[in-house]
Amino acid sequence: MKITVIFPLLLLVCSGCTDQNKQIAKQQPCPQDINAVLREMTATLTQQKFEMRLLQRENKEHAAKLEQQETELKKQETELKKQETEVDKLKQQLKVGQVAFSASLLATGSGHVGPFPKQTTLIFKHVPTNIGKAYNPHTGIFTAPVRGAYHFEWYIGTHGGAQPSGAVLVKNSEHIFIAWEHQPSHYGSSANGVTLLLEVGDVVFLRLWVNTKVFDNSNHHTTFSGHLLFTM
Repeated sequence: MKITVIFPLLLLVCSGCTDQNKQIAKQQPCPQDINAVLREMTATLTQQKFEMRLLQRENKEHAAKLEQQETELKKQETELKKQETEVDKLKQQLKVGQVAFSASLLATGSGHVGPFPKQTTLIFKHVPTNIGKAYNPHTGIFTAPVRGAYHFEWYIGTHGGAQPSGAVLVKNSEHIFIAWEHQPSHYGSSANGVTLLLEVGDVVFLRLWVNTKVFDNSNHHTTFSGHLLFTM
Protein backbone atom coordinates (compact mmCIF):
# COMPACT_ATOMS: atom_id res chain seq x y z
CA MET A 1 0.00 0.00 0.00
CA LYS A 2 2.84 2.39 0.78
CA ILE A 3 4.57 1.67 -2.55
CA THR A 4 1.42 2.48 -4.45
CA VAL A 5 1.24 5.98 -2.89
CA ILE A 6 4.95 6.87 -3.44
CA PHE A 7 5.06 6.04 -7.12
CA PRO A 8 2.45 8.58 -8.21
CA LEU A 9 4.34 11.21 -6.18
CA LEU A 10 7.56 10.39 -8.00
CA LEU A 11 5.80 10.70 -11.33
CA LEU A 12 4.43 14.07 -10.28
CA VAL A 13 7.87 15.35 -9.25
CA CYS A 14 9.52 14.10 -12.40
CA SER A 15 6.79 15.65 -14.47
CA GLY A 16 7.33 19.03 -12.72
CA CYS A 17 11.05 18.86 -13.21
CA THR A 18 10.61 18.06 -16.87
CA ASP A 19 8.30 21.04 -17.42
CA GLN A 20 10.69 23.35 -15.57
CA ASN A 21 13.64 22.17 -17.66
CA LYS A 22 11.67 22.75 -20.83
CA GLN A 23 10.94 26.35 -19.74
CA ILE A 24 14.62 26.98 -18.94
CA ALA A 25 15.61 25.52 -22.29
CA LYS A 26 13.18 27.83 -24.03
CA GLN A 27 14.65 30.89 -22.22
CA GLN A 28 18.32 30.08 -23.12
CA PRO A 29 19.39 30.54 -26.78
CA CYS A 30 21.02 27.67 -28.51
CA PRO A 31 24.76 27.77 -29.50
CA GLN A 32 23.91 27.95 -33.21
CA ASP A 33 22.00 31.24 -32.72
CA ILE A 34 24.85 32.80 -30.70
CA ASN A 35 27.41 31.93 -33.38
CA ALA A 36 25.21 33.46 -36.07
CA VAL A 37 24.89 36.70 -34.09
CA LEU A 38 28.64 36.78 -33.48
CA ARG A 39 29.37 36.26 -37.15
CA GLU A 40 26.97 39.05 -38.08
CA MET A 41 28.47 41.41 -35.50
CA THR A 42 31.98 40.53 -36.66
CA ALA A 43 31.05 41.23 -40.27
CA THR A 44 29.44 44.54 -39.26
CA LEU A 45 32.52 45.59 -37.27
CA THR A 46 34.79 44.64 -40.16
CA GLN A 47 32.70 46.72 -42.55
CA GLN A 48 32.69 49.65 -40.12
CA LYS A 49 36.49 49.45 -39.74
CA PHE A 50 36.88 49.39 -43.52
CA GLU A 51 34.59 52.40 -43.89
CA MET A 52 36.47 54.21 -41.11
CA ARG A 53 39.78 53.58 -42.92
CA LEU A 54 38.28 54.94 -46.12
CA LEU A 55 37.03 58.03 -44.29
CA GLN A 56 40.42 58.52 -42.63
CA ARG A 57 42.18 58.18 -45.98
CA GLU A 58 39.76 60.62 -47.60
CA ASN A 59 40.20 63.05 -44.69
CA LYS A 60 43.98 62.84 -45.03
CA GLU A 61 43.79 63.38 -48.77
CA HIS A 62 41.40 66.29 -48.25
CA ALA A 63 43.64 67.76 -45.57
CA ALA A 64 46.67 67.39 -47.86
CA LYS A 65 44.80 69.13 -50.68
CA LEU A 66 43.76 71.92 -48.32
CA GLU A 67 47.33 72.31 -47.11
CA GLN A 68 48.57 72.35 -50.69
CA GLN A 69 45.97 74.96 -51.61
CA GLU A 70 46.91 77.06 -48.57
CA THR A 71 50.60 76.80 -49.51
CA GLU A 72 49.84 77.80 -53.09
CA LEU A 73 47.68 80.68 -51.85
CA LYS A 74 50.49 81.90 -49.60
CA LYS A 75 52.91 81.72 -52.53
CA GLN A 76 50.52 83.74 -54.66
CA GLU A 77 50.09 86.29 -51.87
CA THR A 78 53.87 86.55 -51.48
CA GLU A 79 54.32 86.96 -55.24
CA LEU A 80 51.57 89.57 -55.33
CA LYS A 81 53.25 91.54 -52.53
CA LYS A 82 56.57 91.37 -54.39
CA GLN A 83 54.91 92.64 -57.55
CA GLU A 84 53.21 95.43 -55.62
CA THR A 85 56.57 96.36 -54.08
CA GLU A 86 58.21 96.41 -57.52
CA VAL A 87 55.40 98.57 -58.87
CA ASP A 88 55.82 100.98 -55.95
CA LYS A 89 59.57 101.10 -56.56
CA LEU A 90 59.06 101.80 -60.25
CA LYS A 91 56.56 104.52 -59.43
CA GLN A 92 58.97 106.02 -56.92
CA GLN A 93 61.85 105.84 -59.41
CA LEU A 94 59.71 107.44 -62.06
CA LYS A 95 58.72 110.15 -59.62
CA VAL A 96 62.22 110.91 -58.31
CA GLY A 97 63.64 110.41 -61.80
CA GLN A 98 62.07 113.71 -62.84
CA VAL A 99 64.60 116.17 -61.43
CA ALA A 100 65.46 119.58 -62.85
CA PHE A 101 65.93 123.07 -61.49
CA SER A 102 66.97 126.49 -62.64
CA ALA A 103 67.53 129.54 -60.45
CA SER A 104 69.00 133.04 -60.53
CA LEU A 105 70.71 134.85 -57.70
CA LEU A 106 68.30 137.65 -56.76
CA ALA A 107 64.54 137.31 -56.39
CA THR A 108 63.98 141.06 -56.78
CA GLY A 109 65.99 144.22 -57.39
CA SER A 110 69.58 144.44 -58.58
CA GLY A 111 73.00 144.53 -56.97
CA HIS A 112 76.22 142.74 -56.14
CA VAL A 113 76.88 139.90 -53.73
CA GLY A 114 80.40 140.01 -52.23
CA PRO A 115 83.25 140.42 -51.87
CA PHE A 116 83.77 138.36 -48.67
CA PRO A 117 87.01 137.44 -46.89
CA LYS A 118 86.13 133.73 -47.10
CA GLN A 119 84.24 131.42 -49.45
CA THR A 120 80.49 131.89 -49.07
CA THR A 121 77.63 129.72 -50.29
CA LEU A 122 75.55 131.47 -52.94
CA ILE A 123 71.80 131.20 -52.42
CA PHE A 124 69.86 131.49 -55.67
CA LYS A 125 66.47 132.79 -54.61
CA HIS A 126 64.59 133.24 -57.89
CA VAL A 127 63.52 129.71 -58.86
CA PRO A 128 61.33 129.43 -61.98
CA THR A 129 61.83 125.67 -62.20
CA ASN A 130 62.26 123.12 -59.42
CA ILE A 131 60.92 119.77 -60.62
CA GLY A 132 61.34 117.18 -57.91
CA LYS A 133 62.01 119.84 -55.26
CA ALA A 134 65.64 118.76 -54.97
CA TYR A 135 66.94 122.34 -54.89
CA ASN A 136 66.42 124.33 -51.67
CA PRO A 137 66.02 128.08 -52.36
CA HIS A 138 66.58 128.84 -48.66
CA THR A 139 70.03 127.24 -48.45
CA GLY A 140 71.18 127.21 -52.09
CA ILE A 141 71.88 123.47 -51.82
CA PHE A 142 70.83 120.76 -54.28
CA THR A 143 70.36 117.29 -52.74
CA ALA A 144 70.35 114.22 -55.00
CA PRO A 145 67.10 112.26 -54.49
CA VAL A 146 68.30 109.23 -56.49
CA ARG A 147 71.58 107.70 -57.62
CA GLY A 148 72.42 108.83 -61.12
CA ALA A 149 74.28 111.14 -63.46
CA TYR A 150 73.47 114.84 -63.07
CA HIS A 151 74.51 117.80 -65.18
CA PHE A 152 75.05 121.27 -63.70
CA GLU A 153 75.73 124.67 -65.29
CA TRP A 154 76.35 128.07 -63.73
CA TYR A 155 76.84 131.56 -65.13
CA ILE A 156 78.32 134.49 -63.26
CA GLY A 157 79.20 138.09 -64.09
CA THR A 158 80.02 141.47 -62.67
CA HIS A 159 80.99 144.97 -63.71
CA GLY A 160 84.69 145.63 -64.21
CA GLY A 161 86.78 146.86 -61.34
CA ALA A 162 89.20 145.74 -58.68
CA GLN A 163 87.34 142.57 -57.74
CA PRO A 164 86.97 139.67 -60.15
CA SER A 165 83.97 137.33 -60.20
CA GLY A 166 84.38 133.68 -59.29
CA ALA A 167 82.18 130.82 -58.17
CA VAL A 168 83.21 127.22 -57.51
CA LEU A 169 80.88 124.23 -57.70
CA VAL A 170 81.15 121.99 -54.64
CA LYS A 171 80.09 118.36 -54.34
CA ASN A 172 79.70 117.59 -50.63
CA SER A 173 83.00 119.15 -49.50
CA GLU A 174 84.97 118.68 -52.74
CA HIS A 175 85.71 121.58 -55.09
CA ILE A 176 84.89 120.42 -58.62
CA PHE A 177 85.05 123.24 -61.22
CA ILE A 178 85.27 127.02 -61.00
CA ALA A 179 83.97 129.80 -63.21
CA TRP A 180 86.23 132.88 -63.07
CA GLU A 181 86.35 136.25 -64.77
CA HIS A 182 88.27 139.52 -64.14
CA GLN A 183 87.30 142.48 -66.32
CA PRO A 184 89.08 145.76 -65.51
CA SER A 185 86.25 147.72 -67.11
CA HIS A 186 82.79 147.21 -68.51
CA TYR A 187 80.87 143.98 -67.79
CA GLY A 188 82.47 140.55 -67.78
CA SER A 189 80.93 137.09 -67.38
CA SER A 190 82.02 133.49 -67.11
CA ALA A 191 80.38 130.07 -67.11
CA ASN A 192 81.14 126.44 -66.55
CA GLY A 193 79.43 123.05 -66.46
CA VAL A 194 79.99 119.54 -65.23
CA THR A 195 78.36 116.10 -65.16
CA LEU A 196 78.60 114.23 -61.86
CA LEU A 197 77.70 110.80 -60.58
CA LEU A 198 75.78 111.41 -57.36
CA GLU A 199 74.61 109.02 -54.69
CA VAL A 200 71.36 109.53 -52.83
CA GLY A 201 71.86 112.39 -50.35
CA ASP A 202 74.92 113.92 -52.05
CA VAL A 203 74.78 117.72 -52.07
CA VAL A 204 75.89 120.18 -54.74
CA PHE A 205 76.09 123.97 -54.39
CA LEU A 206 78.07 127.06 -55.48
CA ARG A 207 80.48 129.05 -53.34
CA LEU A 208 81.53 132.60 -54.09
CA TRP A 209 85.31 132.64 -54.26
CA VAL A 210 87.31 134.68 -51.72
CA ASN A 211 87.33 138.44 -52.42
CA THR A 212 85.16 138.14 -55.53
CA LYS A 213 81.70 139.41 -56.35
CA VAL A 214 78.80 138.62 -58.68
CA PHE A 215 76.04 140.78 -60.06
CA ASP A 216 72.40 140.10 -60.75
CA ASN A 217 69.20 142.00 -61.57
CA SER A 218 65.85 141.37 -63.19
CA ASN A 219 67.66 140.13 -66.31
CA HIS A 220 69.09 137.24 -64.27
CA HIS A 221 72.78 137.30 -65.20
CA THR A 222 74.00 134.99 -62.45
CA THR A 223 72.29 131.59 -62.58
CA PHE A 224 72.60 128.00 -61.37
CA SER A 225 70.88 125.06 -63.10
CA GLY A 226 70.95 121.28 -62.99
CA HIS A 227 69.04 118.20 -64.00
CA LEU A 228 69.15 114.42 -63.82
CA LEU A 229 70.42 112.77 -67.00
CA PHE A 230 69.67 109.17 -66.04
CA THR A 231 69.50 106.92 -62.99
CA MET A 232 72.05 104.19 -62.26
